[in-house]
Amino acid sequence: MLPVRRDKAERLADEELMPWIGRKDPEAFEVFYDRHGGAAFSLAYRILGERSAAEDCIQEAFISIWRSGGKFDPTRGSVRSWTLSIVRNRAIDALRSKAGKAPKLTFDDDEILAARPAEERTEDEAIMHETATEVRGALTKLPGEQSKVIELAYFGGFSQSEISRMLNLPLGTVKGRMRLGLEKIRGELAEGLA
Repeated sequence: MLPVRRDKAERLADEELMPWIGRKDPEAFEVFYDRHGGAAFSLAYRILGERSAAEDCIQEAFISIWRSGGKFDPTRGSVRSWTLSIVRNRAIDALRSKAGKAPKLTFDDDEILAARPAEERTEDEAIMHETATEVRGALTKLPGEQSKVIELAYFGGFSQSEISRMLNLPLGTVKGRMRLGLEKIRGELAEGLA
């Protein structure tokens, strides 16, 4: 089968591109990457907090998609949600891997702490990191159904409609859980400031 031309690939819907990607068509994959690369990087960066780690993550995710593009199942959601779930899983794997490599510290391990390279952060990055840590801590205090919808929305990049379909819940239930969860997080963060 002849490869799809770039101009034709650009007119195809995401679901129509996937069979071409399954056939390893470079033009189709380029269009696919142009459509979803930005959102994928944004999600990876939000989870990992480092540009180079996010770049590595999306590279691995898109290589995986290139290799398994024919495995997309349209009955399970949109191409965008499928792509972002792959990126999210790769980013979480990277976090777990990074956490596993950190040396275990004992009570008096000053030498290990002194030997670790210092991460230089700008003041803005330090504040963003601290805020993200506080938000993640507040998320752990929420009931599971509320934290799940918030994590899918903010760390997974999914819309409320997509979450509704993914979890097989009415849209109003998803919105309600998100609203209640966010109110509790605001309260938790406000208590931390007091």
